[in-house]
Amino acid sequence: MESLAKNKVVITVAQTGAMSSKSMNPNVPEQPVEIADSAYECYNEGAAICHIHARGKDGLPTADTDIYQDIHDRIRAKCNMIIQDSTGGGPNLSQEERIQCLKTGPEMASLNMGSLMRIGGPYKGTAWSNLPEEIDHYVKEMAKYNVMPEMEVFNHGMLVDVRRVIKEGLVKKPYYVNIVLGMRYQGAEPATPDTLYSIVKSLPPDTIFNCTGVGSMQTPMATMAMLLGGCVRVGLEDNLYYTKGELAKSNAQLVARIVRIARDLGKEPATPDEARAYFGLTPVAG
Repeated sequence: MESLAKNKVVITVAQTGAMSSKSMNPNVPEQPVEIADSAYECYNEGAAICHIHARGKDGLPTADTDIYQDIHDRIRAKCNMIIQDSTGGGPNLSQEERIQCLKTGPEMASLNMGSLMRIGGPYKGTAWSNLPEEIDHYVKEMAKYNVMPEMEVFNHGMLVDVRRVIKEGLVKKPYYVNIVLGMRYQGAEPATPDTLYSIVKSLPPDTIFNCTGVGSMQTPMATMAMLLGGCVRVGLEDNLYYTKGELAKSNAQLVARIVRIARDLGKEPATPDEARAYFGLTPVAG
C-alpha cells in the first residue's frame, strides 16, 4: 500500500444504481454496452473506479452473473478502471442473489454496514436487511474471492459494525468506508457539512474514506470530502440532475464537473493504478 499524493483524489462513478431509470433520465445506462461505453467516457474524464449495478433486459436489477461478466469484460476491453460491484443489488433481490457478482471477479464490492427500512416508493415499508451475521457472511465471501470491501455507512450507528469487523480481523488494512449522505429513502443521515465531518472524525485509524452525496448535495459533499482529504463518488445512481431542473446529459458530465472542482482545489484525479496502489490492490496485467 502506498500513500496517495496530497494533490490527488480518487473518483468513483456510480452510473446506474438500483432505482434510477430511463423514465427518470433517459441517459441512465442500463444494458452492458451502455454501461461499458459510459464507463469509458468517465475514465477519459478522470474516474478511477466504476461502481456497477447490473440490469436485465427489462431494466430491473439482476444478479445474473453472465450479465455482470459481460459488463466487466466490456469495460476491461476499453480501459483499466477498478471494477467495484454492488452487493446492495436491488430491493427485488435476495441476500444470496446480491453476492453472486463476486464470482465474476470484481476488485472491490460494496458491503452495507447495517439494516435499513425503506420509507418511500414502491418498496415502502420493506426492510433492507444487513444483520451482523449477514455482514460477516458477505465479508467472508469477499475474502474468498480476494475482493476488497467498500464498507458503506449511511449513519453514525453503522460505525459499530465497521469497528467490529475490524476488531475481529474480518477486513484488512487499509479499511475503505463510503459515507452515504442525503438518501432519506434508505435511512441515510442528512447531507450536511456537520454530519460528514462528524463521521469522518469518528472513523477508525487506517481508514480511507469516500463520500457519496445524494441528489442536489452530490457536488457540495464531494467538494467537502476533497477538502477533508477523502475520495469522492458522483454519477447518475445518486443524482439525475446537472443543475436544478436540468437533467444530466451523462455520467461523464458529472465526472468532468468534479474534476474541474478538484483542479480548482489543486488536485488531480488519480489514475486507476494509482488508486490500486493506495488501496493495496493487485496491479492489472498489461
